[in-house]
Order: sequence, then C-alpha cells, then structure tokens
Amino acid sequence: MANLRNIYDSRRIWKVVFLVLSLVLVALFLYISNNLVKDLAEQERERMEIWADATRELATMGNGVEVDDEGNPTGGGMADVDFLFSIIEGNHNIPVLLVDDQDNILNHRNFRLPEPVDSMSFEISPANLEYLNKKLRHLKHGENKIEIKIDENTTQYLYYEDSTLLRRLSYFPYIQLAVLALFFAIAYFALMSIKRAEQNKVWVGLSKETAHQLGTPISSLMAWMQLLESMGVDKSIVSDMDKDVKRLSTIADRFSKIGSMPDKELTSINEAVITSLEYMRARIPKRVALHIHTNDQTNNGVMLSQTLFAWVMENLTKNAVDAMDGEGRLDITVDDSPNNAVILVKDTGKGIPRKNFKNVFNPGFTTKKRGWGLGLTLVKRIIEEYHNGQIYIEESEVGKGTTFCIELPKVKSPS
Repeated sequence: MANLRNIYDSRRIWKVVFLVLSLVLVALFLYISNNLVKDLAEQERERMEIWADATRELATMGNGVEVDDEGNPTGGGMADVDFLFSIIEGNHNIPVLLVDDQDNILNHRNFRLPEPVDSMSFEISPANLEYLNKKLRHLKHGENKIEIKIDENTTQYLYYEDSTLLRRLSYFPYIQLAVLALFFAIAYFALMSIKRAEQNKVWVGLSKETAHQLGTPISSLMAWMQLLESMGVDKSIVSDMDKDVKRLSTIADRFSKIGSMPDKELTSINEAVITSLEYMRARIPKRVALHIHTNDQTNNGVMLSQTLFAWVMENLTKNAVDAMDGEGRLDITVDDSPNNAVILVKDTGKGIPRKNFKNVFNPGFTTKKRGWGLGLTLVKRIIEEYHNGQIYIEESEVGKGTTFCIELPKVKSPS
C-alpha cells in the first residue's frame, strides 16, 4: 500500500515538474520573440526619423542650393537632393502619411489604395483621399508619430504604420505559444499513454498470474471436499466449506477476465443487482441496514458480464460499510434514464470532500489505514472499459454520506 502511494505521489511530482519546465520554456521563447519585435520596431522608428529628416532638409534647403538657368539644382546641391530623394524613395515597406498642421495630406507611400494612382498626376482621387483620411484618423490615436519642424511657422507631421514584417512578427509569439502548448500537450498525453499502457500490462499480468496461482489450491480443495463428504463429515459443515471454495473459484474467474473483453449477456438489471448482493447480504454487519429498491417499470435489459458486475457491486458495498464503520443504512436503487439503466448506491457514512470526487478512482488513493486503493479503480475500469458505462459520485457531504451513480447503456428494443 505504501509503495502504491509513493508511486502515485511521485507521478504527481513529475507532472508538476513537467508543467513548470513547460512554463519556463514558454516564458523564455516569449521573452526572446518580444525582444525581436521590440528591436524591429525601434529600427523602423529610426528609419522613419531619417525619412522625416530627409523631408525637412528637402523643404528647407532650397535657399542654399545653386540652380542653373532652368532652376535645376547644380553641383553639390544636386547630389544632396538626389541623396535625400533616394532616402524617401527607398522606403518600400512602411506605410507613411505626411500631413501639414491642418491635417492636409502632403504625401503618402505604401498604402493599398482602393483605386490605382495616376503617376502623371499629383492629385489624389476622392476614394483614395477618403481611405487615407480614415487611416490618418486611426494613426493619430497611435504612437507612430514624428513632428517635423520646417521653420518657425511651418510644422508637418509624419504618421506611419508598422511594416508587414513587423505585424507578422508581432503575431509570432502567440503562434509560437500555441505551437508550444500543442507540442507539450501531445508530449504529455503520449507519456501518460505510455505509462498507462505499461501499468495496464502489469495490472493484467498480475491479475492473470493471481488467477493461475489460485487454480491449483482451488482444485485441491474441491477434491478434499469430495473426500470429506465420502468420509461422512457433517453435511452442513461441508456445505459451508463448499460455498467458500466456490467463492474462491469465482474470484479466480474474475481475475482471469482482466485484460480481455469478457463475454456479456442480455441481463435484467433488477435481477443483476439482486444476484450480485446475495453473497454480501449475509456478510455485512447486522447494524448495517441494507435496502434494495427495484421497480418493474425500470427492469431494463443491459449487456452484462454478471461475474464482473457482481465484483463492482461487492466493492461498492464493502466501501460503503467501511465508510459507515459497520453501522448505518445502505440503499441501492435501480432506476433509469432515456438511454441508460441507473444504479444508485447511497450510504450514511463519512462522506467524501468535493476535491476528492475524481481522486477516489485513482490507483493508490485510499482513506483507509489498511487498503491498497485499487477497489474503485477496478470498479471504474469494469464499468467504463468493459461495459461502456459511467460511474461517478452523484453527491456527497462530509459526515452525512455518499451516493455513487452507475449508468449502463440499455439495449434498445427492435422497433
């Protein structure tokens, strides 16, 4: 029992370690990605400031540039103008709006306009102007703004959007987070599946070996029973011993069925419950009042392995008796729903805290001083894996009792 608890605790520790490691890696990747986005945004800001400086220089350098007879810049002035224009023309990916202090659009670049731009005309079409004004109103609420002081009386403003690359990169951390979460989820479930498969192999091997080991002494006991009967031993004694030997044979048969799909037969749920509790009724303390409630109207047929179903009912009954410390009331009720036959097992025992509603079905979980914590795990496996049903705690209150609910699919009558 201690070993099972240690295994269960160590498994929980590894889960916590795995989760913490996953969170650390995710945080690291997000930190690196966010820094990349921040660095690229700063670089774009620097480019826009250079663009703004070039615009300012072009607007203010006219007085200092030598011109020819036709008014074109000459000499070094011409080279400076070409250089400044190359800066402005070199922006091919950052959407830019240049406006005056009255919000009149002076220049624009890299926007996907609704209408083609006429390269021979400096006028903006009404549709494009409306589009750019909407962009301007949006950009004015952001931080991507640079003031360009042309002279004491003239101020222009440069507004820009993040480039396509920067926008895509800004989504990257979230995509990366989703991919990492998916990867860790797949890895986690894969590891859990491997562990579960290994545990199942051990569980099945142990069960079948137990059944095999029980077979030899049971056969020997049966032979001794026949000998005792032939020797004239009191028939009542032989009969009681025979019941116990048959009980051992039933237990061995149950263990032999673990790991393979058992044969199931169409069975009346009322009869299945009553038959399953016949053995337990004579063996529970007299201070425990056992009441079985059946209803002919809910006598639905279900596909059952009677041997395994009896194991389920015996386990639940034993747990209920232990929870009541051998004194109380145990009600077992057969009911139904549109698609399922329902069995309710209600005791007046210690109750189970809500936080443990799911834990009670985990291997190794037990509140008893003596116990392996495997009974309810076995019950859940028989009901859900072998009978396609469900078992859960319907209600429980500490100090007042617990109600377990079993749902088994009904066999539909042919129409």
